[in-house]
Amino acid sequence: MVSTLKILSRNGTAACPAVARESATSLVSYYEILSNRLGPQNWWPARTPFEVIVGAILTQNTSWTNVERAIANLRRERLLTPLALERVPLARLARLIRSSGYFRQKAKKLKAFIRFLRAEYSGSLARMFQTPTPELREKLLAVHGIGPETADSILLYAGHKDVFVVDAYTKRVFSRHGFVPPDVPYEELRSKIEAALPRDVSRYNEFHALLVQVGKNWCRPRNPRCAECPLGVFLPAGH
Repeated sequence: MVSTLKILSRNGTAACPAVARESATSLVSYYEILSNRLGPQNWWPARTPFEVIVGAILTQNTSWTNVERAIANLRRERLLTPLALERVPLARLARLIRSSGYFRQKAKKLKAFIRFLRAEYSGSLARMFQTPTPELREKLLAVHGIGPETADSILLYAGHKDVFVVDAYTKRVFSRHGFVPPDVPYEELRSKIEAALPRDVSRYNEFHALLVQVGKNWCRPRNPRCAECPLGVFLPAGH
């Protein structure tokens, strides 16, 4: 079955409005199929918005299982608040998050975020999330150790902003389905997805989480299990 996801025509020019509408419908179909098949994902697995932010920084280049151990250590030591992380010595913080990998660098990244929060918003997450989303996103991207995926995870999952999170799973799924080329820049893919879906925080949240499950269980880097994947019916002909 030929995918109807392509927003660009074959010669790379913008598709006509009818094709764009068809693409939007297709993305909604992707979401509905995954939601019906996999059920609610209940993301992000955290107790507070600040814990989401800590997890978003710690999960860079590692599995969530490793992050969970680090989060548990911080919770045990009562360090999952901005003030507590501001006061804890850097070396101790690094030891506590060792399981997350690159722990010295990540300890510095956490401290950088805390300094940013203190300098810009007097340590208040509520005040930070009152900032207009485009402005806050630019500020987050200027913080040491916060790239687009981490910034968007903070905005969506901690701040409940209508920003879609793109990760390696998202890129792999949509490039294999002909939505974008494999080397698509982060911002281009994010913009395409946001343009093709209604701006809805809960749907963005759930769709990203569902795509992660597809990437983990079926759309693997090697030996993908396309025939078993809920999205297999959308693959381009001959895939």
